[in-house]
Amino acid sequence: MAVNLSIKSVPEELAARLRARAERNHRSLQGELMAIIEAAFHTPPSGPWASTSLSSRDAVVGFDRRGRAIVRKGTRRIEEVAAELRRRMPDARQDLPRSVEIVRKMRDRR
Repeated sequence: MAVNLSIKSVPEELAARLRARAERNHRSLQGELMAIIEAAFHTPPSGPWASTSLSSRDAVVGFDRRGRAIVRKGTRRIEEVAAELRRRMPDARQDLPRSVEIVRKMRDRR
């Protein structure tokens, strides 16, 4: 059985931001709040259109306007990505200029 929830005394600024977010996502205010709650618990919505099984490496990053989970497949932490790149390129050239130096030179030429 569904439960009705109510949030009282929401500041107008927050309510306006929620309405704008709902509009950007083509949802009603209630649909947007439901998507936020579902994303907070990383559980897809129930129903015949709910997403199928997720692996342990997948991440629910949000929900579309019909309530279906948006899933990022094969999510990895930044530390894992960095370690893999270090393994794949152990002999990275150290004598090349850093990107910040290149950007500074380009900026100074203006």
